Amino acid sequence: MKRSSSGNISVRSLLSFVSEDAATISSSLSIFGGPLSWPLGFATCFAGIWLGDLGLYWLARYLGKPVLRSRWIARFADADAIERCQEKFNQHGSLTLLTSRFVPGTRLPTYLAAGLLSMPVARFALVTAFAALLWIGGVFAIAELLGAHALIWFSFIQGKIAAIVFTALLVGAAILLLGKVGRAQVFIRRWTRWEFWPAWLFYIPVGVYYLWLAIRYRGFSVPTAANPGMATGGFIGESKLEILNELRGTSPEFVAEAFLLDGRTTSDRLLSLHGLCLQHSITLPFILKPDVGQRGNGVRLIRSMRGAFEYLEQVNAPVIVQRYVAGPHEAGVFYYRFPGESHGHIFAITEKIFPTITGDGIRIVEELICADSRAVLMAGTYLRRFAKRRNEILASGEVLKLVETGNHAQGCIFRDGMHLRTNELERVIDRISRKLPGFFIGRYDMRYENEEDFKQGRNFQIVELNGASSEATCIYDARNSLFSAYRTLFRQWKLVFAIGARNRANGHAPSSLTALWRNWRQYSAAALAYPLAD
Repeated sequence: MKRSSSGNISVRSLLSFVSEDAATISSSLSIFGGPLSWPLGFATCFAGIWLGDLGLYWLARYLGKPVLRSRWIARFADADAIERCQEKFNQHGSLTLLTSRFVPGTRLPTYLAAGLLSMPVARFALVTAFAALLWIGGVFAIAELLGAHALIWFSFIQGKIAAIVFTALLVGAAILLLGKVGRAQVFIRRWTRWEFWPAWLFYIPVGVYYLWLAIRYRGFSVPTAANPGMATGGFIGESKLEILNELRGTSPEFVAEAFLLDGRTTSDRLLSLHGLCLQHSITLPFILKPDVGQRGNGVRLIRSMRGAFEYLEQVNAPVIVQRYVAGPHEAGVFYYRFPGESHGHIFAITEKIFPTITGDGIRIVEELICADSRAVLMAGTYLRRFAKRRNEILASGEVLKLVETGNHAQGCIFRDGMHLRTNELERVIDRISRKLPGFFIGRYDMRYENEEDFKQGRNFQIVELNGASSEATCIYDARNSLFSAYRTLFRQWKLVFAIGARNRANGHAPSSLTALWRNWRQYSAAALAYPLAD
């Protein structure tokens, strides 16, 4: 009998981690009509329930924190919004926790929220312990006073309550959605325009085609051999500064100067920045950006030394300062040349348009953004960028530039710019590229003041050169069809693989998958601290 009782206790302890209500009801039935003593049953239920609650809290607090800092969450809630939620939960969380113990279907999300929003451990432990004592005591009292049939009905009613709570949540969500029809319309418009699809969705066909090319060319990392002069061929983890320095060494008249900030502490790097600005006559505004980055992440136009200090406080990764090229025009020129070929080619040109809003002296920045048919589709990005100005009323005729970085993910508008291609421009780009050791394919990001000069290959500045993983970004022209975009990307990746295979045959070994994985992990970890780009 003792062995059987011990087994029952163990089973109920484990059951409390899976279904607290089932374990409590089962224990009460065993006590008031079975072999189990009530102190032992009560203690077993309490231990299982309370430890389970603490386990949920611990998981959310210590394993869920990276989720709150992820880019996906940042699209819906910035750091200030999360901080406000933490303050609200700390104010009213105790009552919410206590109530959730008695409302089926609300415990799991409430306990996870307590962990994610960093509710003090001691308070969580005390409130959940008190709630568990009340709950178990109530169930045991029902079993003693009303018997087993009452518990069965109690369990049945609980299931119904859970269904009611779930239905109420669905209805509430529907009401909220209907109350924000404008947001729903924006959501629908974003999903009906493929240029705004999330990268993981858009790139599924490209990923399949990449795998086919990897099989055909006998190597998943063949593209990393496309540019032997760049780390990993410019696939992931390459240094922007190293590439710019190579360009400055061969074509200095076409390159916007950039320099690495020395030092580990913020003050040391700020002193280094000050010294570099004096030494090279770099004046405000200037660009600060991570030495390793993608899709414009972390690129900021710095207008004051205070802004530089705040940037360096946030970014611990290596940072470069670059002379600001006002433009006002920017283009992305995708170039390629096969090894041994006498001259290279312009594959695509992207004309970059920097969207603006114009004040009317009445509406605030947020209203002006939401009133613009295209800006509203990127409103989340723009409003985070101008969080401090979103309630500002722009004067009549005042123009606010919504994005400084020529990157589609940051809100820049891309257009097919092949009308800018001329034989003269191609010759200049080819000459610059042929001087660059080990470079065969990639995209130049260039700023220029005059379109006619640019067509003639004059008076432009290269602000970045991206390697094997760069895109022919003209695909994001809203006038393009989805089929046209994929056709361009497929042609581009076929070129990358073909050039990589040719270089491999010439003795340039591709990077290992281990190296690519390591670079991706390092970049992803560092990018979590990058600020929103300008």
